[in-house]
Amino acid sequence: MEWRDQGALLSVRRHGESAAIIEVFTSEHGRHAGVVRGGTSRKIAPVLQPGAQLDVTWRARLDEHLGAFAVEPVRSRAAAVMSDRLALAGLNSACSLLAFCLPERESHPVLYHRTVTLLDMLGQSEAWPLAYLRWELSLLEDMGFGLDLDRCAVTGSTADLIYVSPKTGRAVSAAGAGEWADKLLPLPQSLLGEGPVDLGGIREGLFTTGYFLTKWLAPQLGEKPLPAARQRFIDAMARKG
Repeated sequence: MEWRDQGALLSVRRHGESAAIIEVFTSEHGRHAGVVRGGTSRKIAPVLQPGAQLDVTWRARLDEHLGAFAVEPVRSRAAAVMSDRLALAGLNSACSLLAFCLPERESHPVLYHRTVTLLDMLGQSEAWPLAYLRWELSLLEDMGFGLDLDRCAVTGSTADLIYVSPKTGRAVSAAGAGEWADKLLPLPQSLLGEGPVDLGGIREGLFTTGYFLTKWLAPQLGEKPLPAARQRFIDAMARKG
């Protein structure tokens, strides 16, 4: 068995004396793991940094085997984020969530392209924190837990949407909330893509997406907690403003 694809490196762990096992989110083959022989060597180890874009060739005798990767660097994203702690935290959060959420060897082409766009923005564009928030919405949608934020679930109105129902993931207007307002989640403008958005507004949006990642998605994965890297990213954002 053999195939070639391109993808973003999600994780690396040592395997034996000199090899490494990597996970790559690829365009056509989804999240895929394999052994890189000599992966801890001085030549290859600097290439195997989370977030790096790689050209990979996977080989195995049988499809169900772990297999081995031959890797070639396409572009490193380390230089763009190493001098920016927040961007580095965002990269680690995105890679950790993908490793946490994605089924093995299942193609997710739309999410893949959105992920590559986000990773390319980190440390390069001031708009990347908002892009990260929108990426979490895309992640929920691609995993089958998309939110419906276009109109009020109660009145059908598209105006004054300020809440999200924790039960349905649908938007609720101020008028539609009524006496249930204190039981609803906030729907900040950052999630609607409207108005100026600062880091505080993005944190509010991440509070809401985090609820659905924790209460909807994680239970389908065996009640595992979300990766700690996501909370470290939110903490880093709070320290910055």
